[in-house]
Amino acid sequence: MGDLIGFYGTECPHCKEMDPLIEKLEKELGVKVKKLEVWHNSVNAKLLKKIDTINCDGVPFFFNENTGQALCGAVPYEKLKKWALGK
Repeated sequence: MGDLIGFYGTECPHCKEMDPLIEKLEKELGVKVKKLEVWHNSVNAKLLKKIDTINCDGVPFFFNENTGQALCGAVPYEKLKKWALGK
């Protein structure tokens, strides 16, 4: 399985809302979501701009390197799980 990446901003309330769902996903599926902070890290911000082909233009933003699928914003757990599984 390719890398699962979660882009976030340190002070972002929507990103904080997703933290428990990401933890649940990692435990349930035995995967790791690589979290990259973009508000205070220009290298990660440039990577987000490069990967964001759906024009989310913000965080949280999730990208599955294996499938090329992206998610924009805070999403329900089932949608996050489908993304992680490539469905």
